[in-house]
Amino acid sequence: MIATTAALPRPAVLPKLNTLPTGRVLPIDAFRGLTFLVMVWVNEMHGVSGISPWWKHMPADADAMSFVDAVFPAFLFIVGMSIPFAIHARIAKGDGWWTLQGHIAWRALALVVMGVFMVNAEEGVVNPAAMPWPVEAWSLLFYASVGLVWGVYRAPSPAADRALRGVGVGLMLLLAGLYRGGPDGTQGLTPQWWGILGLIGWAYLIGCMMYQLARGRVWALWLMLAACTAYYAGHASLGADAHGIGAVLLSQDAHAAHTSIVLAGVICALIYHEQDLLLSLPQRHLRAIAAALAMLIAGLWLRQWFPISKIYATPSWCLLSASACIGIYALLQWCITQAGFSGWVAWVEPAANNPLVTYLLPFVVAAVMGWAGWSWPSALRQGAAGILFCALYAALVLWLVARLTRWNVKLRL
Repeated sequence: MIATTAALPRPAVLPKLNTLPTGRVLPIDAFRGLTFLVMVWVNEMHGVSGISPWWKHMPADADAMSFVDAVFPAFLFIVGMSIPFAIHARIAKGDGWWTLQGHIAWRALALVVMGVFMVNAEEGVVNPAAMPWPVEAWSLLFYASVGLVWGVYRAPSPAADRALRGVGVGLMLLLAGLYRGGPDGTQGLTPQWWGILGLIGWAYLIGCMMYQLARGRVWALWLMLAACTAYYAGHASLGADAHGIGAVLLSQDAHAAHTSIVLAGVICALIYHEQDLLLSLPQRHLRAIAAALAMLIAGLWLRQWFPISKIYATPSWCLLSASACIGIYALLQWCITQAGFSGWVAWVEPAANNPLVTYLLPFVVAAVMGWAGWSWPSALRQGAAGILFCALYAALVLWLVARLTRWNVKLRL
């Protein structure tokens, strides 16, 4: 008699939350690519003088925003648009609940870690002499460790792959231990303001949790967006007087604000791409316009209590930015799917397909130049010539990213 073993039960697969198209969605790629292209452009313009305030971030208390202040919200918005597709791709692969949450947590952790390292390199080294190496060299080693840990490459074997990624983690820990910040060089790595990537990581994590709690229902996502806004208002009115656990619970106002923009992106994605909604594209446009108008009106109404400020992440700034993002995406939908004006998307596709490399590459270039003692000619850092140079530089970054992508230089979280 031959003994047999029963097949192990397959882990339960999560039910789908929404019915979404498979494969890449061209308007989303266009929005993502444009966002990263403009982000590279405006980041480079930070050091340009003699230009209009429209090309700069507005001061914290200005009650105003420039188009530059809308780039970070567009980053958050496209993260939100990607969440339903990313989660459903994992579910389609057969992920169970714990596997899915682990994947989300790992992606969020990666963004937070990158953000913390980058913000400390940019702002934390007050006394460079306290660092064992030039901070630019320290930064380049950090970017190398990022490539080892999250890079897409073919190792000779699974064991070699794990070893290389382990080397990356070890290098990152070594760099964290060698870091010396603060005026007297005694401070280690600290979150400070988390950095752009860190803020996105937290908003992504909370946004994924809320999307799953809402079970992909748009009305529930609207309620959660409103709850994020109410949380910020609660912090503004009660946070200063709160103590103990109350102070901790009310201290996450910026994360709540940024999450509201992520949720706006999720809502926009479902309005346009939820296939169970038997609506024509014009009907979807009407719903999107209604959502944008609702956010615009709410943002203007809240402005009397919360003046527009990117630095303070006020609800008026969040809602006005989200409204603009929905309008831009609606325009992209019309241009690409109805007007047939889509050939230009190929120009920004490298940034859409390889966004993290697009974002990090200028920082790598800046670290190399700083370590070598190089700088751009002063004529390229002033006025209209500076704006044009930064635009050309952003185009060059996209060209380099396209080449790097062909050589399989990618980051995948």
